[in-house]
Amino acid sequence: MAITIKDIAKKAQVSRTTVSRVLNDSGYVKEETRKKVMDVIKELNYTPSAIARSLSTSKTNTIGIIVPEINNPFFGEIIKGISQIADENNLNIILCNTDDKRDKELKALKLLKEQRIEGIIITPTYAEDHFSSEYLNTLEHIGIPIILLDGYVKYSEFSGIFIDHIKGAYDATRALINAGHKKIAIINGKQNYTITKDRFKGYVKALNENNIIIEDKYVFYGDFDYESSYEITKKILSMEDRPSAIFVTSNMMILGTIKALYEQNINIPKDMAIIGFDKLDLVNILGMNISSVNGPTIEMGKAGMKMLIDKLNNVSQNDEIKRRIIVPELVLKGSEKFIP
Repeated sequence: MAITIKDIAKKAQVSRTTVSRVLNDSGYVKEETRKKVMDVIKELNYTPSAIARSLSTSKTNTIGIIVPEINNPFFGEIIKGISQIADENNLNIILCNTDDKRDKELKALKLLKEQRIEGIIITPTYAEDHFSSEYLNTLEHIGIPIILLDGYVKYSEFSGIFIDHIKGAYDATRALINAGHKKIAIINGKQNYTITKDRFKGYVKALNENNIIIEDKYVFYGDFDYESSYEITKKILSMEDRPSAIFVTSNMMILGTIKALYEQNINIPKDMAIIGFDKLDLVNILGMNISSVNGPTIEMGKAGMKMLIDKLNNVSQNDEIKRRIIVPELVLKGSEKFIP
């Protein structure tokens, strides 16, 4: 049976208000009485409810995190950065995964509001469709500070930290061009996603600047997952006029591409050069040395958490829009080389 404040008050022979003051360290309580209450709390092994405490203090010291893919190492590192700053500021975290679905995102927003959290850090779904007035209304009228991480919300503006996907894709494609490639395929994500469009813009810009014709036969769209890139890579390898290099626009898709290449004994980069977007530590651990453009994910998480804390502490006005754009770093490890 759970111990309640009423039980403590009865055993300590004080009022429930006195017990509440001791638990929340608020209001005057004689030192003798405080010691008496604390002794009873220890004796009964009582753990105060965070929810009950929040009702009396109007603060939960909890922030919500909403991400689209909890199994993606990209978001794992972002959460790690958020957690480090949250711990330093005695803040708790509630984590929600949406599977990149707008309806689950809406459900998560409503859940977090019910939990009386202090603020939210969210990576909204990248899809430009699947949008609803209910979603936008919930987001804009939730009544607590919101920080976006690497994802915009259509028809609305919030402060946040964002990656320059156009520049990252441009740098990756240009690295392949500088290595000597002229036939460069791109395995991109879902066509209706903002980051897919931005990464394609970077790819096109690099090709245009180097007078390389953009050929539709070298442009592929997957699902930002292992399976789709695996199947697409097999199609690329079966082409009569196949490219000499592939730009793979996500860390999860690079695994599918590598598997397809290895299954057909395609040497990287001798038979096919590849470069990815976002690092994947597993690939490096296995010694594959795959070149990529990498966002500083842990630092992004830290920066997002610091931006939210600033809003919570009114360092900046809550309605002031602050946006920080981060250019990903190009890391070349040899997989981009052209070997005729």
